[in-house]
Amino acid sequence: MKRMFLGVALVLIVWISAGAAMVATAGPFTPSGRYVDIGGRKLRLVCAGPPADAARPTVWMEPGAFGLAADWAAIQEKLTVKSIRSCAYDRAGMGWSDPGPKPRDAATITDDLEKLIAASGEPGPFILMGHSMAGLYTRLFAGRDPDKVAGLVLIEATTPEQIDNPGTQKFIGVFTTISKVAAVSASLGTTLPLYWSAGDRIGLPKQGSAEKRHAYVSGRHARTAAEEVENWPRSAAEAGKAAPYDPKWPVAVIVADRGETQGSTDARRGPELASRAGTFEAVRGASHTSILGETYGDAAVRGVEFVLAHLAPSSSGL
Repeated sequence: MKRMFLGVALVLIVWISAGAAMVATAGPFTPSGRYVDIGGRKLRLVCAGPPADAARPTVWMEPGAFGLAADWAAIQEKLTVKSIRSCAYDRAGMGWSDPGPKPRDAATITDDLEKLIAASGEPGPFILMGHSMAGLYTRLFAGRDPDKVAGLVLIEATTPEQIDNPGTQKFIGVFTTISKVAAVSASLGTTLPLYWSAGDRIGLPKQGSAEKRHAYVSGRHARTAAEEVENWPRSAAEAGKAAPYDPKWPVAVIVADRGETQGSTDARRGPELASRAGTFEAVRGASHTSILGETYGDAAVRGVEFVLAHLAPSSSGL
C-alpha cells in the first residue's frame, strides 16, 4: 500500500511539474484591460471600439459559467471592425478580479455589475450580451435597471423558466459535481498539463486565448466558478422573480445548431418570441463554446446589428 501511495504521489509530482513547465513556455503575460474600483475591490474591465453614441450604444458582455472577459475577445474584435463599442469584464473572484461577497448568485453578481457600470464611466443604455448561464444575470439586471437596457443578444443563454424542466435540474446536478471536481483539480495543479490542449475551447485570438488558458489552470478561478454553478437554482429563482424583458427591447437569440430537441430550443427562444422585434439564428457547426470564437462569432455581430436596426426611439435618440 505504501509503495502504491508513493507511486501515485510520484506520478502526480511528475504530471504537475510537466504542466508547470508547459505553462512556463507561454512566456511573460500581462492581462488586457483596466481595473475599476467598486468600493474597496477591483474588477477587471476590457472595453474596445470607439466611444458609443445614442444610435450605437455599447454592447455589455456577461460571460457564462467558468467564463471571463477573454471569452468575448473574438467578438469584441469583430465589433470593433464595425465601429461598435463593447465592454467585457471578469466577475469577482474570476480571472483577474478581486474576490467578492458570497453567495455567488445572481443577486450578488448583479450588485457588482451595477457598481462596475456606475464606476466605469461607460454611458448607457447598453445592449446586453449574455452567454449560457449569464442569461440569468442579464434577466435580473434588466429587471432591476430597465433604464440601462436598449436591447439584448442572448447566446446559448439559459432562462429562469428552464429550471422547472426535470432534464435541466438533472443537468445542473451533474454540472455542479463536475465543477467541484474541476475546482479541486485546478487547485491541486493537476490541470496544468492541459494548458495548451484544453485551455481554450472557444477559438480565441492570441491575447484572449492566453488569458483563457491562464484562467483554466487557476484554482481560484475554478473555485469561484464552481460556487456560481452550485448557486444556479438560487440564481434562477432570483431571475424568475424579476420583471420580464420589456417587449420594446429588440432581442436576438443565437444558439449552436446541434440537432437537439425542439423543446430545448423553444425554451431559449422565449425572450425573442416575446419581443416586438426578435430574431433567432441557429449556427450550424458551432458548439456551446466555439459559438463565441473567431470561426462562428460573426453570428453574435449579426445579432448586435439586428438590435441596432430595431432600437426603440427612447434608446436610439431618434
